Amino acid sequence: MATLLLIDSSVSPEGVSASRAVTTAFRKTWEEQHPGGTVIHRDLAVDPLPHLDGVAASAGFSDPATHTPEQQSAFAVRTKLAEEIEQADAIVIGAPMYNFTIPSTLKAWLDQTIIMGRTAGETPSAKGTPVVVVASRGGSYAPGTPRESFEYVQNYLESVLTGAFGFEVHFIVPELTMAPSNPAMAELIPLFEASREKVQQEAVTKAKELAERVAA
Repeated sequence: MATLLLIDSSVSPEGVSASRAVTTAFRKTWEEQHPGGTVIHRDLAVDPLPHLDGVAASAGFSDPATHTPEQQSAFAVRTKLAEEIEQADAIVIGAPMYNFTIPSTLKAWLDQTIIMGRTAGETPSAKGTPVVVVASRGGSYAPGTPRESFEYVQNYLESVLTGAFGFEVHFIVPELTMAPSNPAMAELIPLFEASREKVQQEAVTKAKELAERVAA
C-alpha cells in the first residue's frame, strides 16, 4: 500500500495556516486515490523534535556497537525518522517563511534526518522520492520583486533536499498570505485570492499525479 509522509511546521492551526490548507488538500486528494494507504503525519509545531546536539550528532558518525546509552537513545530518534522517510512513496512538507527562512522546527527535522551513509551521502536510501514543498509566505519574493534577495526558503530547501537526500523536489508557493490582515497590503488581496486558488489546484493536481505514479 502507498505511504505518504506529511510534515507540517506552521505554528498556526488548520483553518488559519496557509501552508496547512495546501498540505491538507494534498493529503485529501492522495487519500482519495489510495484509500487503503498509510499517512505518516508529523506535526512539528504540536510535537517538536529535539534539536540536534553533540550526543546525537556523534552517534551518527560512530559504530552503533560503541554507542553509550545516551547515544543509543538519541540515535533511536534519528533512526525512526529515517525509517519514516524510507517508507514513504511521496513526501509533502509545509514550510512557511518565518523571518525570511524556514521554521526552526523544520530545521531540527532536517538536521535529525540527514544521516551520512544512510539518508545522505553517495547513495541516499530514499533517493528519487518525490517531495512537494508548500513554501507559503506573507508577501512575495518571486524573481523581479523588491524582496527577491530575501528568499531563503526555496533556495535552501532545493539545495538540501536534492543535495543531501537526492529527492525529486517540487514547490507550491502560496504568496501574499498577509494581505487580508494587513491594511497596507489591501490592494494586493485580489492577487492573494488568485494565488490561494492556484495553489489549491496545484496541490490537487500534484497529489493525483504522484498517486498515479505510485500505483502504476
